[in-house]
Amino acid sequence: MADDEDEGGFGGLYEDGHWFWDDATEALVFISDLPPKPVEAIQIPIKAPTGTIEFRDDVDLIEQIRFRRRYQRKLKPGQADIITIQDVKDIALYTAPVNILSPMLINMLHLPTTERFIRALVLCCQYYLQIADEMANRIIELETKVRTPQCETVENEFRDNLSDLRLLVAKEYSTMLIGGNDTKKFHHMGPQKKRRSLSDKDARFFETLLRVCVQIVWLALGRKSFNQIELEVNRVFKSEIFNAVEHNLHTGYIAKMAKEERAVLLGHCVRRDKKLNTRSPLMNEVFCHREIDYRLLGLGVIKCFQPTPRLLYLVHAVAGPEEKLSELGIVLGIIGMSRSTFDTMLRPLPTASETGKSKASVSTQSYGSKSSTSSSMRKSQLVAQKLYSNIILPRKESRIVFFPPHFPDESEEIRPCSETQRRRWQNRLQRLLHPH
Repeated sequence: MADDEDEGGFGGLYEDGHWFWDDATEALVFISDLPPKPVEAIQIPIKAPTGTIEFRDDVDLIEQIRFRRRYQRKLKPGQADIITIQDVKDIALYTAPVNILSPMLINMLHLPTTERFIRALVLCCQYYLQIADEMANRIIELETKVRTPQCETVENEFRDNLSDLRLLVAKEYSTMLIGGNDTKKFHHMGPQKKRRSLSDKDARFFETLLRVCVQIVWLALGRKSFNQIELEVNRVFKSEIFNAVEHNLHTGYIAKMAKEERAVLLGHCVRRDKKLNTRSPLMNEVFCHREIDYRLLGLGVIKCFQPTPRLLYLVHAVAGPEEKLSELGIVLGIIGMSRSTFDTMLRPLPTASETGKSKASVSTQSYGSKSSTSSSMRKSQLVAQKLYSNIILPRKESRIVFFPPHFPDESEEIRPCSETQRRRWQNRLQRLLHPH
């Protein structure tokens, strides 16, 4: 690899330029004095990467040191040493195969809209796995217990919570689809939506982005349940009919669900239609007939009047500063946890009690591995202790929230992504593609 060369050939990130104070962001901004480089054509695969894309999970010690020195996010003075979504993105980009990376992908991953989208996806997948386990236990208990009306109440709450979390993902995804806000220049018809549609390029980009997001979610959730995450993410984005992962794995996981499980995990916004008229479950959540709090559709972007504890929880989880998550009791995988308890690749460090245990005593029960390779065996090992607690969402309001006389138009403060990290990954990609 190009970045396997010695440190002598690595130019500084802030060379040949100057700094100035930006009043808008209230921070120093670096401006390069070099003339703009000509845009080089990046070779893009002819077809969408629908096959198996393997990320490296066997990064050796030398590469970990290289990552820590060159690419790991550096703390600013007074900044809390906690894991952020940027840290997880950095690991995913470092271990991704070079042939799926592109300048466009790196830029897309460093947008506020995409960051909210990824955090919403992490929250949704974490709660999905939590409720899937809960429902599996409830179905087993039905063998010895009688089902009561209270069961319906509890399960309806699970179902509505999942639907609301899918809606948070759908609203950011919808913004990306229409090229809204900061995603304009990534639209398949151009920023002004006036040129001919680049549908093939858009399909390739979508498949790559989705696969990278699955990897980020898997890393953020402590490297567990990869297959479950990949199957569910592909289902909600593509529907059961076009779920390529299910077509490859042939798990039949939906057919194996009990009726009660399907009602909770899939929700009641699933539309059965002909193939040509099929909508993804995410879009079905947006256009669903159920009662939806309209304020969810602007969460993290538009300030809402008199937010409920539930809305405050969700807005902090999706768009709030990561250093406050633990303080507010919000669980988002390993995000917001102390970075000192994890190694460079964000694997949890063994505790003192675990160090004395023999390796033979560690259970190897699989959470769902990617393949039969040695790297996937590491992914499927059961973590000895639970990394994070379960999500406990505040209850929904009992009263129906009607549309106000006028909608709020005051914007939330949008947290910018790290421009420094974006530049680092762009520079690395150029060195990988053009080593000489």
